[in-house]
Amino acid sequence: MPLLFKRLLLVLQTHIDQASWPLIGLATVLHMCVTWALLWLAQEHALLPVSTYFYYYVVTTSTVGYGDFSATTDLGRWVVALFQIPLGLALFGILLGKVGQLITIWVKRAMKGDKDYSHLSDHIIIFGWHTTRTERMIEYILADNKRIERRIVLAVCDEMEHPLLRFSEVDFVRLLSFTDDQQLARTGLANADKIIVDGQDDDQTFTTALKLSPMVKKAAHISAHFNDETKAQLLRQHCRNVECSTAMSAEILVRSMQDPGSSRIQEELLSTLHGDTQFSLQLPKSLTALTFGQLFMYFKTHHNAILLGVARDLSGRDMDLNPPLDYALQGGDVLHYIAPQRVLHSEVNWERV
Repeated sequence: MPLLFKRLLLVLQTHIDQASWPLIGLATVLHMCVTWALLWLAQEHALLPVSTYFYYYVVTTSTVGYGDFSATTDLGRWVVALFQIPLGLALFGILLGKVGQLITIWVKRAMKGDKDYSHLSDHIIIFGWHTTRTERMIEYILADNKRIERRIVLAVCDEMEHPLLRFSEVDFVRLLSFTDDQQLARTGLANADKIIVDGQDDDQTFTTALKLSPMVKKAAHISAHFNDETKAQLLRQHCRNVECSTAMSAEILVRSMQDPGSSRIQEELLSTLHGDTQFSLQLPKSLTALTFGQLFMYFKTHHNAILLGVARDLSGRDMDLNPPLDYALQGGDVLHYIAPQRVLHSEVNWERV
């Protein structure tokens, strides 16, 4: 018995030292019950019904005091003045302090990237941080006014706090590694729909994309950016669900030299911030007996969009740009087109094409 008693005292001391939620809750319930009992002894009958008493207790103990309910007997007033308000104020103060502490911890966790986003689904994850480029990517994503409303999770390995607080759509998570399963689980990777890998260098991008490729759901799409074309080619050979892009500075410079204005066309096509933009749309799986020419005229007439080409999958493999008008399309093909804004799947009358 003495040993059990000491353990109970130790547990109680721990709750007292930490001002734990169970202790605060128990103390508040006891204070409410004892106050009700004392008011019953004081014959404060108007205050005793449960709904009335709860309202009276909160209003009076918090010292708001609307005056619509109050003690009327001498003993009742002594109970309120010496027991209810002094102890109740102390409990309310502790309660408000705990709530403020929770809010502070929650904000700090969001700032420091310690939160867990494994509950998200169909969201976008960006792996890697670059001071100007990453913010521009966020702006481009959000500028698409017909995009599916997805949360964006920025995952970094750097020692930093949330750099994009001005974007309410962006969550922040700081990982120890881009290749650790438990760390990646915090990003909700298994249920993510779109992933961008933009590491500090090509080696980090390569290893991260290689790790993520078998971990994402079948319909997910991964985009990875490289400076070294050989690494991009190697990754394409091993990961069919990863679309690799490389710096095209040499090509753009030559095109601008030979065909002046080409660089402006590239900017217009890739940016959703101004002008017409290049988008893509996957054809329904059930679609049959349809040619490129039929869709070309339909899109131009009904959506002011110009079809550029067709690919056989989301990663752009077997891309055929500017195919002949009698080019046969298959269900599941991906159309690439230019338009003032995205054409949604539901906006196309597939039966009338």
